[in-house]
Amino acid sequence: MTDELHAGRWIEIDGVANMRDLGGLPTVDGGRTAWRRLIRSDNLQDLSPEAVDHLVDSVGVRDIVDLRSETELHLLGDGPLRVLETLQHHHHSLLPDRAFADRVPEPERADTGLGSPWKKYDGRRDARFWADHYLGYLSERPDSVSAALDVIARSEGATIVHCAAGKDRTGTVVAMALSVAGVPDEVIVEDYVLSDERITRILDRLASHPVYGEALKSQPVDDQRPKAASMEAILTSVRDGFGGAEGWLRAQGWSEEQVRTLRRHLREA
Repeated sequence: MTDELHAGRWIEIDGVANMRDLGGLPTVDGGRTAWRRLIRSDNLQDLSPEAVDHLVDSVGVRDIVDLRSETELHLLGDGPLRVLETLQHHHHSLLPDRAFADRVPEPERADTGLGSPWKKYDGRRDARFWADHYLGYLSERPDSVSAALDVIARSEGATIVHCAAGKDRTGTVVAMALSVAGVPDEVIVEDYVLSDERITRILDRLASHPVYGEALKSQPVDDQRPKAASMEAILTSVRDGFGGAEGWLRAQGWSEEQVRTLRRHLREA
């Protein structure tokens, strides 16, 4: 990614390690994505009061899309943005029901993570491993992916899409949104890989909580690095199967006008 394209996209505030604005990206027809429309991030649990004010007042955040599981929400509790009545919170888990029910005692069991850093380590976290999980999000939870993209399209301001690390579940939804906006595949891949610049900080945050930390102790950092081949495989699969992200959304029941609304919202006028 060129320095010009990269400049100004990281949002440097207290309490997150991997937040950036998806504005300023080129589109295939010579346009650009709009700033302060789509923000990607890791967990928002630790935001300081000053960080909250910045996101609401300066960035213009109006909607939060939380892609984490019910179990993650249950164990971590509400974050500081939850108390703000000016924000709309939307929970759309990309993980199957009760996938991690054994992590909490009955009757508190709920949904949690498939392909997440805390899943039992089997010694394989290569590019194909992550690509398979990203494709699983699209095939197993198309309802949540579609709903997350609908929130982005309808927002009256900026939408933050986040999960725990801000690279896998978030990366999948963001890639679909950017593809609809007309961002070239190679730029979508570059944005996905950009999380590697913060991978140590991301994992340090996750390691501080037992939901993620115990499993991460057994995994090399390189296993968690975003790999270009993973995102390339997703974009290729969606194109081969549906003609691209727009075709995938139409297969989920979206109208042409809904697709255009998402595209218009993400692009500069």
